[in-house]
Amino acid sequence: MNDILVVAPHPDDEVLGVGGTIARLSHEGNNVNVVIVTKGEPPMFEEVLIERVRQEAREAHRLLGVHDTLFLEGFPAAKLDIVPHHKLNNALKDIVERIRPNIIFVPFYGDIHIDHRLVFESMLVAIRPNRGNFIKAVFAYETLSETNWNAPFLTPSFIPNTYFDITDFLDNKIEAMNAYKSCLKDFPHERSIESIISLAKLRGSTIGCNAAEAFVLIRAIL
Repeated sequence: MNDILVVAPHPDDEVLGVGGTIARLSHEGNNVNVVIVTKGEPPMFEEVLIERVRQEAREAHRLLGVHDTLFLEGFPAAKLDIVPHHKLNNALKDIVERIRPNIIFVPFYGDIHIDHRLVFESMLVAIRPNRGNFIKAVFAYETLSETNWNAPFLTPSFIPNTYFDITDFLDNKIEAMNAYKSCLKDFPHERSIESIISLAKLRGSTIGCNAAEAFVLIRAIL
């Protein structure tokens, strides 16, 4: 059994990028923990919406079999760039030392959303090898409408080198995403059920299975 940590800058990033893998790893007996880093704040986000999305996250995680859901406080959504970087570093370091995960999933550095990039950077600080050797693998995941909206050749492109077969767990991912009613959009928006299914099938066909999630392996200790 592994202890696994999925780091999501915002609610729903974890389902979009890792939802099927979370369901699979939970089904296989692993303890999957999710930390949601930011929280919306008025006036950018209404109070009622903030709490509704958190309730949706808890329901989505229940459906995926998440062991524990953690919400950080003090990190405003879409405003991480105004937070002293050392505070985010330390908050994520505390989570890592508390959970001591064997496997970590992080957002991709090339995502267009600056919150994603800052969370990626802080996680790499938090998991520097000199902090211990309990982390065996770190994967970066793709988030529809964030990872592929960057500027080609000017920012890092998502070129996956690791895949998790989620053929038996795609339905779990869709069920969990449906729990995020506040975040879902109508097709052809990328944050739609149709787009999520299409990407899973595309990634699956790349490796010869019906559905998959793709990752960039950041580090592995074998």
